[in-house]
Amino acid sequence: MSVRATASPQPPTLRHRIMAGFIGNVVEWYDFALYGYLSGVLAPVFFPPDNPTAGLIATYGIFAAGFMMRPLGSAVFGWFGDRFGRARTMQVSVAMMALPTLLLGLLPTYAQIGLAAPVLLVIVRLVQGLSVGGEFSSSVTYLVETAPQDRRGVIGSWANIGSMSGTLLGVGAAALVTNVFGDSALSSWAWRLPFLGGAVIGGTAIWIRSGLSNSQRFAKHHEQRDDTSPLLEAFTTNRRETLLALAFAASYGTSFYLAFVYLPEWLSGQGLMDRSTALGINTALTFLVLPLMPLAARVGDRLVRRRTWIAVAMVVLGVAALPLYSWMIASGGSLVSVVLTHAVTFALLAVPLGSGPALFVEMFPQRDRLSGYSVAFNVGLGVFGGLTPMIATSLIAATGVEAAPGYYLVVAAVVAVVALARTPDRSREPLR
Repeated sequence: MSVRATASPQPPTLRHRIMAGFIGNVVEWYDFALYGYLSGVLAPVFFPPDNPTAGLIATYGIFAAGFMMRPLGSAVFGWFGDRFGRARTMQVSVAMMALPTLLLGLLPTYAQIGLAAPVLLVIVRLVQGLSVGGEFSSSVTYLVETAPQDRRGVIGSWANIGSMSGTLLGVGAAALVTNVFGDSALSSWAWRLPFLGGAVIGGTAIWIRSGLSNSQRFAKHHEQRDDTSPLLEAFTTNRRETLLALAFAASYGTSFYLAFVYLPEWLSGQGLMDRSTALGINTALTFLVLPLMPLAARVGDRLVRRRTWIAVAMVVLGVAALPLYSWMIASGGSLVSVVLTHAVTFALLAVPLGSGPALFVEMFPQRDRLSGYSVAFNVGLGVFGGLTPMIATSLIAATGVEAAPGYYLVVAAVVAVVALARTPDRSREPLR
């Protein structure tokens, strides 16, 4: 039976489309953050309790395996979205996160079914990792393709607002159950509550996305396309765009993980600040990034061309990185130096976080847009970005230089600017 992509006679409103893009990313990143922060609780639940260290390592390994599924998910969902439509892809990807989240909250423990418990946990996490590879790029592509030309940046930024909101919500849910329930109740049953709550959010996302339809642009394109694989085209006809997108995603992903994920660990590891204090500062200032992203995207829509605007932010970030890290070291991790370093780096990264989604979509033509964007973004951000904490730690160990992450940030900024310099700016043009 052939699949025919048709546009709805009553297309969803702009508010509906934005909410659909936003809430799907909330679901995706709520669960990933929740699992990461509750790993220490889950280890003795799903692995033999007589070796807690091995259990914790295995739990984190399953967390990493979920991330490693992202490239495969990006290829699968990118191809599917280019062939059958962004709307349908968004519906499938969020269902593939919501259902495993529910199952995780209901999984039997090691004490109940033995080795089958960690096996089931692995399966659940792999399915979720697969869906993450398709969710973000699919929702961004849908949002930007259906947005008015002069608002593509702002509307595309809602995907990142959703992902960061979901991360914060996951952290908050983990902190809530950890502080409200005692150790016994937490390890016995209370750990399930935030996962079951995530399933409720996921069900809401599925309901919201059920009313989506493919855009008129995609419907017209679908009627004219041939049987050439869009994934193949992304690596042949549009290989240059794919490689540039990958280089930019890797560099700005590295910058993101250095600032938003690794900085508190670095402060603690160098004895500059207590980990809990550093995490508190990091989380508090992450809230401030949420309104900065659409503001930065609006600048890219109306005032400064998107590519130039992002490049300027990355140049400033590269110039400021070493002085900021050196200041934190010289001051012994003073509160002022740590807060200002977070504030400056977060504010600068709000520019690619806000304007980057539209930039990626504008790089590719309609016929292989989601395939090229999805693979480049997930390999660049998911693999290179995900390795950042390990690389930064290894650099310090190998060189003995405390400020090595600052140098790494400079390199990432340089790579980003070089990739942007070779990327055509289409922020004021109709999508191809």
